Amino acid sequence: MGQSASSKPSSTSTPTRSDKPDVTPPLASKSSKILIVGGGGTMGSSTALHLARRGFEDIRILDVYPIPSKNSAGYDLNKIAGADSIGLFGGVFGGVRDVAWDAWTSDPVFIPYAHNVGKMDLTSGDTARAKALRQKYETFVSLGRTEFEWLANEDDIKRKAPHLKDADIAGWRGLYCASGGWVAAADALNSVGTELEKLGVKSAFGPSGTFSSLLLKEDGSVRGVKTVDGTEWDADLVVLAAGAWSPVLVDLEGQCTSKCWVYAHIQLTPEEAEAMKGVPTMYNNEYGFFFEPRPDSHLLKLCNEFPGYTNYTTVQPFGAAKPIKLSVPRSHAQNPTDTMPTEVLDEIKRLVKKCLPHLEGRELINQAMCWCTDTDDANWLLCEHPRFKGLVLATGDSGHSFKMLPVVGNEVADLIEGKMPEKKRQLWRYRPGAGDPNGTGRGGPEPKDLADVDGWRHD
Repeated sequence: MGQSASSKPSSTSTPTRSDKPDVTPPLASKSSKILIVGGGGTMGSSTALHLARRGFEDIRILDVYPIPSKNSAGYDLNKIAGADSIGLFGGVFGGVRDVAWDAWTSDPVFIPYAHNVGKMDLTSGDTARAKALRQKYETFVSLGRTEFEWLANEDDIKRKAPHLKDADIAGWRGLYCASGGWVAAADALNSVGTELEKLGVKSAFGPSGTFSSLLLKEDGSVRGVKTVDGTEWDADLVVLAAGAWSPVLVDLEGQCTSKCWVYAHIQLTPEEAEAMKGVPTMYNNEYGFFFEPRPDSHLLKLCNEFPGYTNYTTVQPFGAAKPIKLSVPRSHAQNPTDTMPTEVLDEIKRLVKKCLPHLEGRELINQAMCWCTDTDDANWLLCEHPRFKGLVLATGDSGHSFKMLPVVGNEVADLIEGKMPEKKRQLWRYRPGAGDPNGTGRGGPEPKDLADVDGWRHD
């Protein structure tokens, strides 16, 4: 557990010519005073870690909650992760996802939280997605990767995942990767927080860590942050890494849309959990996904697959000329009685019936909604704000950033130090209205709004 297979992506060990940094003026020096808004979450805490490891001396994280922030999408039992991405340099996330699993299984801060049980990426029927998965498999084989298998039918899947012996999966097929599985999400964030304390990173939580506005100089550049209790934190550079709250705090001109997805759990007995110990993470693009039960709590986490939900509300983020309608996260920490819409609860029940029929009818507990923010093309918004000099944007996680927790902060640090390659700067640039020209976004139907569905609100 926690060790990747011996066959590594050969393309990630040595930077290619296009990976070499194009030096630009740094945004801060090692002695600069840096504030990270949302530093208790995924991109913010990773940024603080990498800056501190590079010798930056004066870093402070601000957040509503201590690490692991209860407002973060990473405040969760587990997330899917693995070495089954093909992006190399281009495409979504600029190849960063390709190297993340190596970091999960080599960095002491993260090793204990990476569970190398394997993962299955499955689909139903002879569809376009099935063809794409097969092509992905063939590409990995052509690269000399040996930890992949093609699961051509129901029997192949059940041999790899005997806990699906009674599952109704005729016609299913897909890709198995031995290098990956799941990561213990909140535990890993907590580990980062412990390391930040050792490295001397400062923090402020609660009212003195909750963003209210930017503080600007006469020329319009950023000089710090004001929080809801009136505290004014001076800074040479501010990093906005507030996840789904980012577009609500500062006007991003429609580049990010915050959405929620849902999850629930089944409480297994110790004997039931032991029977599922070590099972690969299973994902199906129509039905959803579930994980190996947590060894400590015996909780089995399940999620359905759907376009997410929005929560449109009229607000006025900093920099906006007037109030505008935005999808505003509804924090589960602040609304603990919220569960999930009835329609998606039914879909999770369908997932259980399809894949784990022996658990059909069991109570689905700890239901919650998890918020992240999407860009149209699913690439990060990682750049200096063109209007507010001295403000770095590190957001637009599009539901995938947690699997890159050990490495995403390295990209932010490269930007700050002027070391980010031009291709990445273009990929993650400030781009209102750019849309999704290469078809890398989530696609599918538009999400419904929470106001239009029932069953989730109990206050």
